[in-house]
Amino acid sequence: MELTWHGHSTWHVSVEDTELLIDPFFDNPLTSTDPADVDPDYVLLTHGHADHIGSVGEFADVPVAASPELAGYVEDEYGVEETIGFNLGGTVELGDAFVTKHRADHTNGFDTDYESGAGMPSGFVISDTKPTQVSDEESTTFYHAGDTGLMTEMRDVIAPYLEPDAAAVPAGDHFTMGPMQAAIAIDWLDVDHAFPMHYDTFGPIEIDVDDFVDEVKGTGSDADVHVLDGDETFELSEGY
Repeated sequence: MELTWHGHSTWHVSVEDTELLIDPFFDNPLTSTDPADVDPDYVLLTHGHADHIGSVGEFADVPVAASPELAGYVEDEYGVEETIGFNLGGTVELGDAFVTKHRADHTNGFDTDYESGAGMPSGFVISDTKPTQVSDEESTTFYHAGDTGLMTEMRDVIAPYLEPDAAAVPAGDHFTMGPMQAAIAIDWLDVDHAFPMHYDTFGPIEIDVDDFVDEVKGTGSDADVHVLDGDETFELSEGY
């Protein structure tokens, strides 16, 4: 599994021969990637805020997986041709990837007078094997937390049952967790690899990212923290 961070919450995840693009927002200062150079098989949307769906129109011919409400919205407003509406707790098989939708503690309004909301915000747990109650040490699993505050489901559900090996968590504060709570999330998730995201995009979420590194150490977590540059790729392999 290859994980490429394009700044903010935009991730390109390769699972064997399947390419997933999460929260396309290429109008951020940490990426120099042209959306035309990205060729995903599927687009995943955590929620409907503009800094998470802003570039989805560039991928209108790619199937978009999101909450049913948000799926309908991007069909109507962005011309997306095919959508896969699924909801919290659901797992969909997208090519070689199994994607489980889990709640995030956040808001999800639209900056328009659209007739419905966008459903519950979410994160995604992405694995190369189908999640079951039987632990699979050979699977590789990445958790994109979406925009969220700290929530005990990370400790009580996601960690013991979905078993992520790596997690990307928002750390920019103000609209999501800051470094301290994001670090607690990493400790609760019991992952081997941690990635901060959703920071330094605009003024209110500018942080010293070293604070996140220090806070993770302060929890006693054994996770390796990777502060990626925009457009940098990390290879997450079996055996970590």
